[in-house]
Amino acid sequence: MGTAPSGRLVKEGRFKEKRRGKRMNSRVPVRLEWDAEDGQRILVEAHTRIVNPFGCMVVLRQSLEVEHRMVLTNLATGNKGITVVVWKGDPLPEGWEYGIELVAPETEFWGIEL
Repeated sequence: MGTAPSGRLVKEGRFKEKRRGKRMNSRVPVRLEWDAEDGQRILVEAHTRIVNPFGCMVVLRQSLEVEHRMVLTNLATGNKGITVVVWKGDPLPEGWEYGIELVAPETEFWGIEL
């Protein structure tokens, strides 16, 4: 077990810490953007499964690594933020579940009271 750059403990490639903030099951349309290794810009639209003040859970067909950085846009509000993958679940038929954390969370990012 090691320590992540933020001081969080890492076990088996996943950040391990106490959950922060209240979680809410919520289907919010989002767009995720990142640059592929070949320099191509990847844009993926999805829906959240769970949101909280610090991030969300989404399912994507793409296989990403923990600590992967990307831009998350809340398509309902237009709010954008830099995010990092902090958890990757097991593969499901529809893709992988990811825990996505906002690097600088805004209280109004989701447009709902949390």
